[in-house]
Amino acid sequence: MDSVRNPYSPGAGTPPPALVGRGEEIEQFDVAVQRLGLGRPARSVLLTGLRGVGKTVLLREFGRIAAGHGWIHQSLEARERLDFEASAATLARKALLRLSAGRRVADLARRAFGTLASFQLRWRPDSGDLTLGIDALPGRADSGDLEEDLADLFGAIGEAARERGAGVLFTIDEIQYLSKDSLASLIVALHRTSQEQLPLMAVGAGLPSVPALAGEAKSYAERLFAFHEINSLDAAEAAQALVAPAQAEGVRWQPGALDVVLDATKGYPYFLQEFGKQSWDIAAGPATIARADVEAAVPIAKEELDSGFFRVRLDRSTPGERAYLSAMASLGAGPHRSADVAAVMGRTTPGAGSLRDALIKRGLCHAPRRGVVAFTVPMFDEFVRRRLTHGPPAPDARSAGDHLGAD
Repeated sequence: MDSVRNPYSPGAGTPPPALVGRGEEIEQFDVAVQRLGLGRPARSVLLTGLRGVGKTVLLREFGRIAAGHGWIHQSLEARERLDFEASAATLARKALLRLSAGRRVADLARRAFGTLASFQLRWRPDSGDLTLGIDALPGRADSGDLEEDLADLFGAIGEAARERGAGVLFTIDEIQYLSKDSLASLIVALHRTSQEQLPLMAVGAGLPSVPALAGEAKSYAERLFAFHEINSLDAAEAAQALVAPAQAEGVRWQPGALDVVLDATKGYPYFLQEFGKQSWDIAAGPATIARADVEAAVPIAKEELDSGFFRVRLDRSTPGERAYLSAMASLGAGPHRSADVAAVMGRTTPGAGSLRDALIKRGLCHAPRRGVVAFTVPMFDEFVRRRLTHGPPAPDARSAGDHLGAD
């Protein structure tokens, strides 16, 4: 069929043509924004899940919803060794500039810009002027305690937003890359704005380890955030994600064709888009995707996933890390006891610990609980077995790009 009309869109954070199965999360966020706009309490949000389940897509949808209510939305993608203080100051500046657009700064946000100036002078004095030349406000965001100073900054932004009759949403993708101190400071700042019922909230998205990281950073994090675990779609939702975009183009899926895709993808959103794309392109049409089309597309879709979605992660690993991944994969999908993985490698648990820790830091694995390790990418065990057992080892390409997101 016509590839130009192909509605499916596999990609890193690319919105699917039909956002299905996330209605509860969207509704709860919409209610939270409206409550904060009325000066009523609502919690910030943490989205957790494996890669490829659509967390980044939801962040963007939340930003769209907030904008629809007149809020300012600023986003950040965290990464290893992120300069959090500089990033926080930049987010604050962008939010304040948009809050003051069309008005004189003195009428709306001079105090907030003065607080930002204090924060910048204390934490990143060499980062250039972020404050439109407004003088620092002594005693605000200049204590040298990041938790206290970021709380002052967020409070000033929230007050400026309330004066404007608006709100501010910060979204942070890959939030697991924040250091413990940075995450603790973010939690304290959000706690302050929540206590004062200011129209400012944050939504973070990250791996399944994020709730534990947040709890370690601040014990009250579980009361401050609404946690949403984002998983694969059930069969009905997955079928809708395939059928609805095709129907919009006057194309229908045969039931047998859908069965093949649902079985191959296990309902993971990114995989549904890849298999949908390849099935569409290979189908003769003119208005039907048949089972034979999908069966012919399956090896093509798997190769696309192997060469892109999966391999970009494996390529950045060292030979020792690949040996650890191979040992994990030999045990199945997981999660697995770290001791069992080490035993497959012929090592003690402490002896394999550095490899495990490196893979967790790199975002290839996570620790769902103490002494347990799991892949962060769905069906990654199958790929590792294909690549490291039946094919040549992936090259040691540690210089590959740092971007790991595919949500």
